[in-house]
Amino acid sequence: MVTAPEKLLLRLEWKVVRRLDGRLQGDHRTTYRGAGIDFTGLRPYTGGDDARHIDWNVTARLDEPHVRVFTEDRELTVWLVLDRSASMAAGRPGRGKHDVLAELALILARLFGRGGNRVGALLYDTGMVRVVPPGTSRRHALRIGAELERTARASGGATTDLAEMLEAAGRLARRRALVVVLSDFIGEGDWERSLRRLARRHEVVALRIVDTADDVLPEAGLIVVEDAETGEQLVVDSADPLLRVRFREAVDARDAKLTAGMRRAGVPVHRVDTDRDLAEALVEVVSRTRDRSP
Repeated sequence: MVTAPEKLLLRLEWKVVRRLDGRLQGDHRTTYRGAGIDFTGLRPYTGGDDARHIDWNVTARLDEPHVRVFTEDRELTVWLVLDRSASMAAGRPGRGKHDVLAELALILARLFGRGGNRVGALLYDTGMVRVVPPGTSRRHALRIGAELERTARASGGATTDLAEMLEAAGRLARRRALVVVLSDFIGEGDWERSLRRLARRHEVVALRIVDTADDVLPEAGLIVVEDAETGEQLVVDSADPLLRVRFREAVDARDAKLTAGMRRAGVPVHRVDTDRDLAEALVEVVSRTRDRSP
């Protein structure tokens, strides 16, 4: 029996992954080129060796120059931090922020996995954390999809603590890694400090998933406005000019705060609209990331 995540992955592999394969693999290996440089042993010094690798303690003990031997860990570990909070449920049926997040997670897991990299996932839902340990296979990508499906209808009663979500990612990713945060970044908490701490140790990229409902107040007379995080409802006159001005100001202030915080943390943030073609969006992300590289 074909599961829902497998049906989705099959569709994405045909419509998106094939278009991206070869364009994204290896393009974003990160400045770290994997998890790091590992010491593997010693050997006698030979002409042409880098003098900086001489082990002077061993050289003095053996009365013969020896150098340290290292191997580079070329494997990249990727952690997908997936925001499954209530505000991510916004959007039209079948193409809301939850749906786009699930598609992005499957695409990224499949693409990075096909390149031989290990991909893990942290699913965060207002304090509840589910972890899928890193893996590389197609079956592993489906496991991430199954966890996403399992939490698809979950909703929390409290506002998302963005700081705690990032702190959880920091506790999970112990070795240097690429951390991709998929969220609408609607929530509370001193997330900038947590983001800076995460970015000092890892390469961090933010994919901000946005729906029209986040930015635009429909002009439809009396409407019920609901806080996506808390569920609190309020009846407002959407045609009220003052209300529309205040709404626009609040949206602009939210966006400016997010942009400034990301810039101070040195983390690139890429906007992905729910009505955007995901292949085009990801190619643009990679292009912008390459442009930032020294």
